[in-house]
This record gives sequence, C-alpha cells and structure tokens, in this order.
Amino acid sequence: MSKQDAREQALGILYAADAGAVVDPVEPTGRAGRLAAGVQTHLEEIDAVINAHATGWRIMRMPAVDRTILRIGVYELKYTDTPVGVVVSEAVELAKRYSTGNSGRFVNGVLAGAAVDVREGETPTPQ
Repeated sequence: MSKQDAREQALGILYAADAGAVVDPVEPTGRAGRLAAGVQTHLEEIDAVINAHATGWRIMRMPAVDRTILRIGVYELKYTDTPVGVVVSEAVELAKRYSTGNSGRFVNGVLAGAAVDVREGETPTPQ
C-alpha cells in the first residue's frame, strides 16, 4: 500500500470514528493503522495546534472531512519525519478530492502555519 493510499484509508477510519459510526472491528495494519492510532492517541495536542492556526474557525465547526485531514496532517508534522512539503501537498489533494471547493486552500493555510511552529526552520512551499 502506498503512503497516499494509507492516508486515504486513515481518513476513512478517522472520519467514521469522528462521526460516531461503528467501525469494522478489524484493526487496520501498516501505515494507515499507525496514522489512525497516532491521531487518536494525540488528539488533544493535535486539535490545539489546529485551533491555533485555523483563524476564525473552531475545530468542531469545521467540515468533518477537513477536520480529519488536518488532524492527519498535523500528526505527520509533529510525530513523523515526512517532509513538510509532502504532508501539505498530500493533505491538500485529499481535501480537493473529498471536501469542498475551498477546502484545499483552507487545509493548505492551516498546515502551512502549523508547520512553521511544529517544524522550526522548515517552511512549506505554497500549494
């Protein structure tokens, strides 16, 4: 499974959990499982980062898909060594594919701000 496919699978898992859906009891494995578990483990810290950079938006008022994509992105920024540009680019692509017409720009802006704080010295390339 590619890293992109793993992010997409983690998005589905976390979105379903956020919506309160009953999730298949089979635990996801590999990268998707690590992403989903990592987001759930560090949810409060991740949401604090998102809240700090989502000017004018409270996290629970965001579209659920955007919120979930941002959570995955912030998790990758804080807890993995995935390059900032890759994290932001992949998150923007997920937002464009699965959310609203403005979601790509929104996700880009929030993650770009978060990256500056989370990864000192690494500035993302604008999408």
